[in-house]
Amino acid sequence: MNCEFLIMNSEKRVLFVCTGNTCRSPMAEGFFRKAAEGNEKLVALGSAGVAAYDGDTISPDTQNELAQRGAALENFRSRSVTEQMLEDATHVFAMTNSHLAMLTDAFPDHAAKCYLVCDFIEINGKSGLDVPDPIGMGPRAYKQVGELFEHAIPSLIAFMESEED
Repeated sequence: MNCEFLIMNSEKRVLFVCTGNTCRSPMAEGFFRKAAEGNEKLVALGSAGVAAYDGDTISPDTQNELAQRGAALENFRSRSVTEQMLEDATHVFAMTNSHLAMLTDAFPDHAAKCYLVCDFIEINGKSGLDVPDPIGMGPRAYKQVGELFEHAIPSLIAFMESEED
């Protein structure tokens, strides 16, 4: 067997999904990229939205939150989730149960690789909760979502690293 295939096969290729791909999923992408720096087995494929307009810029509050935490994304543009994105991903992390249902309904062949961002952490004794949508809620809401991602992303990474290749 080709060694290059074995190396690529052990990669965890990650996609984050929200609604419009301008707030939550780009923020998760930025935090993941920062957390995965130096780990060659973790590859950020980026983020997308289940109802995104292709080419929108990241929300200013998201950009500010990422910049303050050293996880800024450069030249970001929103995009709609596609079959090819899911084909390329080994792990897809949705922000809400609704996003997860949309993904698994629209792309049933990829349902086994789809999870919630909060599947691997507990908040008030519960896991699998939705990441709240901060749009229009001001900087404080974005800061709270950023704090949630700082807690959730390491748990996602631990989950992926614990899986057998």
